[in-house]
Amino acid sequence: MTAASSAASGTHLTDDGLIEYGREHNSQGLSRGDTTGLLAVLFAIVAIGALALPAHRAFSLEAAGICVLCYALAARVRFEFAGGFAIPTQGVLVVMWFLVQPRMLPLLVCAGLLLSWLPDLRWEKMSPDRLALVIVSSWNAVGPALVLFFWGSHAPSWQSLPVYAAALGAQFAFDYASAYLCTRAVLRVTLLGQLKAMAPTFAVDGMLAPLGLLVAFSAYRHPWALLLLMPVLALFATFARERQHRIDNALELSTAYRGTAMLLGDVIEADDAYTGSHSRDVVDLVVSTADELGLSPRDRQCAEFAALLHDVGKVKIPSEIINKAGPLDDAEWSLMKTHTIVGEELLERIGGLLSEVGHIVRSCHERWDGAGYPDGLSGEDIPLAARIVCACDAWSAMTTDRSYRKARSHAEAAAELRASAGTHFDPRVVDALIAVLSV
Repeated sequence: MTAASSAASGTHLTDDGLIEYGREHNSQGLSRGDTTGLLAVLFAIVAIGALALPAHRAFSLEAAGICVLCYALAARVRFEFAGGFAIPTQGVLVVMWFLVQPRMLPLLVCAGLLLSWLPDLRWEKMSPDRLALVIVSSWNAVGPALVLFFWGSHAPSWQSLPVYAAALGAQFAFDYASAYLCTRAVLRVTLLGQLKAMAPTFAVDGMLAPLGLLVAFSAYRHPWALLLLMPVLALFATFARERQHRIDNALELSTAYRGTAMLLGDVIEADDAYTGSHSRDVVDLVVSTADELGLSPRDRQCAEFAALLHDVGKVKIPSEIINKAGPLDDAEWSLMKTHTIVGEELLERIGGLLSEVGHIVRSCHERWDGAGYPDGLSGEDIPLAARIVCACDAWSAMTTDRSYRKARSHAEAAAELRASAGTHFDPRVVDALIAVLSV
């Protein structure tokens, strides 16, 4: 299952976010700093230059045509994942090891990929210059072509399994290297991060390779036997359509959650200008601190929504209390402290992801030492996202003018955060926030 495109491996996005990023990225032209064009040109030089090598075996136009057609059909079956596509071409590719000359393998694989993407160009689903990315995806054929060329044998044989394993390993190496170089040019991705992103693809390729080898024994003398793989591809196509449907539904739901969160944020801002702008300021700090702490994409998204909605319960607190120019009395303070519970109740009515966010919102005013509200939670019992929001909320409040006091300087606010680490705030969160603020 060869990766057909790469867009966002190793970013701090959720899977839904990566897919949205990939869809947008794949519909646009290549960026100026993108190395894809250069890699495509290098591939063309290598693939065409390989034709000057010895043939080793007779050329069969029939076999070449069948291989390109079947490869194109296999490449039309696309499993969308975070940032690109995976295509179940491995079975066809293994059969091609034995049906075409090794020197022609990269060129024919590229021809099959380009043929598979022609409908997308016609229907304007893909930027024409992104054909370079399709060409780069053909680098995976160079590895096995080299191994098979130097091996020199023709017919498939069980005794040659070590050679086939070496060819598969070379395929993975070239596929990984080309994908990494493309991704690294536009995103911060590590070698290990790229390997983790491609590991599922390599695993599926490894499982499809034996099927291709079995078909190769029949197709070696009868190229039309390659069509035996078509029912398997039809099954993959069914799975791909079902996956596409699930992804579309998940993206619609994710968009609905974000839209609801933004709408509630607008309601807060309309009700109280300070609370609304304050919540939006806290969002940026929370997201940066979550990244500094290495939160998972899912937890990062929950923290982001909690930052936006941590004051949503204040819509049910009288404005004269919210905007009171001075300390609150005991009765007013007791009412004010109910806003986290009200916020949780409001978000639970929406359900889904925002229900989970509601649990975080409830705990955003808990303290590390257990002296917070509404439940008196302490330490690690407080959700990490809530601890992050609590510290960022305090920073934003201290550095913003209020109705009853002027804003503190950044140095004073940072000193207060450090002094309250271990009592009011999680020390680890304070360290991360200070690192983000660079104060």
